[in-house]
Amino acid sequence: MKDLPGTSQPSVGQFLDVYEPIIEAGDDVISLHFSSGISGTYESAVQAKAQLERDGVDALRITVIDTGSACGGYGLVLMAAGSAAKRGCGHGEIVGAIHEMMQKHSFWFAIDTLEYLRRGGRIGAVASVVGGAIKIKPILTVNSAGIVPVERVRTESRVLARIADLATEHTPVDDPGFLVQHVQAPERAQKVIDELTSRLGVEPTFIPDEIGPVIGAHVGPGLIGVGVFPAELIKLP
Repeated sequence: MKDLPGTSQPSVGQFLDVYEPIIEAGDDVISLHFSSGISGTYESAVQAKAQLERDGVDALRITVIDTGSACGGYGLVLMAAGSAAKRGCGHGEIVGAIHEMMQKHSFWFAIDTLEYLRRGGRIGAVASVVGGAIKIKPILTVNSAGIVPVERVRTESRVLARIADLATEHTPVDDPGFLVQHVQAPERAQKVIDELTSRLGVEPTFIPDEIGPVIGAHVGPGLIGVGVFPAELIKLP
């Protein structure tokens, strides 16, 4: 495909359209966003918060958080926030639950080719590690700096095995939770699910989910992502 689809972040005005009715209704805002290293959405949210502060809104009523995550990792942070809210936690306690999940979850992904990241301008540090190597399948993660390389492997079977190894090594012993995501690779995802179910003695916390078109446009088909976390952080009352 010569011309890949593009994506665009929400504007400051769009954030204001969301924030203002919430504030006017007497509620507070906790606004969670993809890693600022791969998206400008967080910065738009920060600017919207600043605008409302200039208009007289108390800064403590709006919390904007760079989750340092994407896809499944980002979803885990959202679910931790939702779980805390449903338990009746206040603003500060919800923010605390968010930061706990941010600190305690781990997420890795592997892609078939760097071409989609390259075209989208998000290859960064990955290129410096992989360089011009042929048939290298990097295992990557995401933090607030962006997409970060973890390891280099050369075969598909080794990629799946190594991601399962990383998940096993970092899964909480007392309360393991895991999820697997993919882009047009359900059979490969199922292999990882079966392996981790066998190793950890638990089923995946979520039904395997195919990553949507926004992220898919930047990583391409074949991605496998695995996340591990303490399951108690997303349990509902």
